[in-house]
Amino acid sequence: MRSLHPASGVRWFSLLLLPLLLLLGALHGPAHAAEGEFRDEELDQILAPIALYPDSLLSQVLMASTYPADVTAAAAWSKAHPDVKGDAAISQVADQPWEPAVQSLTAFPQVLAMMDARPGDVQNLGDAFLADPGRVMDRIQSLRSRAQQSGNLQSNSQQVVSTSDEGGRQSIVIEPAQPQQVYVPVYQPSVVYGAWPYPAYPPVYWPPPAYYYPGAAFAAGFVWGAAVVGINNALWGGFGWGGRNVNINVNRFNSIHTSRTISNGNFNFNPDRRGHVPYRDAGSRARFGGDRQFASAQDRQNFRGKDGRQAQRDRAAQQLKARGADPVAGRQRLQGADRERASKAARNTGRSNFAGATAGKRGAGGAGGAGGAGGAARADNFKQARHDNALSGVRNSGASRANANRGRTSLASSAQHPKFSGASARGGGGRAASGGMRAGGGTRAAGGTRAAVAPRASGGGGMRAGGGMHGGGHMGGGRHR
Repeated sequence: MRSLHPASGVRWFSLLLLPLLLLLGALHGPAHAAEGEFRDEELDQILAPIALYPDSLLSQVLMASTYPADVTAAAAWSKAHPDVKGDAAISQVADQPWEPAVQSLTAFPQVLAMMDARPGDVQNLGDAFLADPGRVMDRIQSLRSRAQQSGNLQSNSQQVVSTSDEGGRQSIVIEPAQPQQVYVPVYQPSVVYGAWPYPAYPPVYWPPPAYYYPGAAFAAGFVWGAAVVGINNALWGGFGWGGRNVNINVNRFNSIHTSRTISNGNFNFNPDRRGHVPYRDAGSRARFGGDRQFASAQDRQNFRGKDGRQAQRDRAAQQLKARGADPVAGRQRLQGADRERASKAARNTGRSNFAGATAGKRGAGGAGGAGGAGGAARADNFKQARHDNALSGVRNSGASRANANRGRTSLASSAQHPKFSGASARGGGGRAASGGMRAGGGTRAAGGTRAAVAPRASGGGGMRAGGGMHGGGHMGGGRHR
């Protein structure tokens, strides 16, 4: 019996093992592969430009990102008031309908400017946070740990970096060095995090707005810019790293948002301020969606102004109907009358064409002989109306050229006669032909229109000769006086 070669045995073993590995991978795949949810590498890509913000500011950015429409509106307001910052900015937008987390970001106009430049990333950030806040917080800690291990995350004059132990979890905490002065860092994620482990998902970079970071120059991958001052109660958010949740400082919140006071420190999402922005994952749609699909369509209609215009039209129609005028019925009667007139015109046109054709047939074979000019012409037109079009004769190029040559010959002949020089041809033989006064078949005969002989001529044509107006020489064969 022939033994199996060792290399062949390894190959066969690999072929048998591969399906088993694929099956195990399918059964124990990524924990977050549900419909609409982000993978870890996607979350790291989205969070990279903000994961090193101070905790309080970062938590409020996450909450605000769940309201993309409000962020856009707040960014527009901030752009119109670029020098209003800190608590003063929040006081000026207190009457705006935006959620408090969005209002709080007007204290940091440079943050709103960067968010406004990346609306797709903002929406993804909010979707990820709504779907699973704890998982987002885990990815933030992973990024911070990577930056710290690369030697790029440490305390300085702008921030304090420390470590906390909550519920057996080691977490990296970032706070402003001075509570009333907050620096918003801008950094190169590809530098501060070291070697990026996901080449297919490079980290997102939010460039610094020139107005707030004039002459920006990176030092160790960071740009700090000027501090935002006047911060007393504008920062009221925070993280419970041990419990993997977002906390709100109730006293600070109520001090700055006096018309929207709260009694507990939990973040409660308000679906009514979502606008027409859909939810990414099925879980968020189930928890917050409700009639979201209907509301979205309704919001779009209202935005376009259709509901208002339709309501005005409906009210006008009701008023007219109350006065005895029904605009709908009136339109229907007008439309019916228009259709009847069009139908009657079409019937009359058909009868006229048919009558002309019949008369032409009678003229062609009646007392007028072979001509019957009026009726015959209408009969021919009646036939041609059904069979001819603008491209008639295109396929018979020889016939077309022959007709053209005959026309040119007739024109040349008529041009030689002094009386009819320059006249246009109206029939197969031009304006002048041999024969009677009306000879040879022009428009009213088979030849020309008027002949080149005198009205009283002797000989073979007579006054109305050879195919004249009524055809066949109505007066011919002798001398007519």
